Amino acid sequence: MSLLNQLFNRGVFGSKCKTCLNLAISRIKLLQNKRDLQLKHMRKEIAQFLQAGQEAIARIRVEHVIREQNIRAAYEILELFCEFVLVRVPILESQKECPAELREAIASIIFAAPRCSEVPDLLQIKNLFATKYGKEFNMAASELRPDSGVNRAIIERLSVSAPPAETRLKVLKEIAQEFSFVWDSSNTEAELWKMHEDLLGGSKQIVAEAILPQAPTKQSSLLSPPSNGAHSTLNTDNKLGSHRREAPSFASNMPQVNANEIEPSVRNYIAGPLADGKRETASQSSDVLGRAQAAIASAERATLAARAAAELVNVQFGSFKLGEGKS
Repeated sequence: MSLLNQLFNRGVFGSKCKTCLNLAISRIKLLQNKRDLQLKHMRKEIAQFLQAGQEAIARIRVEHVIREQNIRAAYEILELFCEFVLVRVPILESQKECPAELREAIASIIFAAPRCSEVPDLLQIKNLFATKYGKEFNMAASELRPDSGVNRAIIERLSVSAPPAETRLKVLKEIAQEFSFVWDSSNTEAELWKMHEDLLGGSKQIVAEAILPQAPTKQSSLLSPPSNGAHSTLNTDNKLGSHRREAPSFASNMPQVNANEIEPSVRNYIAGPLADGKRETASQSSDVLGRAQAAIASAERATLAARAAAELVNVQFGSFKLGEGKS
């Protein structure tokens, strides 16, 4: 019985494999003819954009043209692999393991099957090989594991990555030559080659402009005497009840600046204000202390006046209620 089952399964595999391979070959040929017409139309449109000076649109459209050309080239290779496997189906039926001479063709079909949705017959072929050789064999080809045997050209043609600048420029020149017109590619070359470099340079320039002006501003804010903002801050603290604390000394809280940590341009910019600030620190600290003490005294007077007013209101309100009760 086992021998009969093997013979029956072998015959089923061979017939199904031949049917799917024939359908895949016929479908690939039809798709190639259809894609050829689409490519001619797309290349003609790009030529019109180049002649009209709309190179930005042409640079975008050419990526789609390259993608279509890669898929067409992959279909050509897959068609050859399918024909190669079709002729050797009897060998596949007679052997339990995949023959070494057919490994590249079968692995390439398995890898391309989910990436070529226009040819659903390839998925059926992949399932047949998964049944015959096991899931590990299919997973090795699908995931491009070492020694999977997938054709390198198939991997490159079915890649979803953006085409490099050299390829785009080459195809644009080929289109201009195909339609026999002179095209100055200097602007496109400059745009393609400077893209990443200019972006990096621009970001560095923005960072430099954002950092350098901040250094003198920070130093000047440390050296300049406190303005009305400091006085208003003291008044705010007094409202919160911080008048009971003594005002801190300006000179003790002033951070120490290390001249070696400052950029040379910034160091030259603040050299003058730094020297003047050292001479004026003593006089400014006494002025700040005097202002703080005056602010504390005025806050205390305001607090006492507010408390007296509140007590007066309470007394009057109580006497008013007492008079109403007697009446």
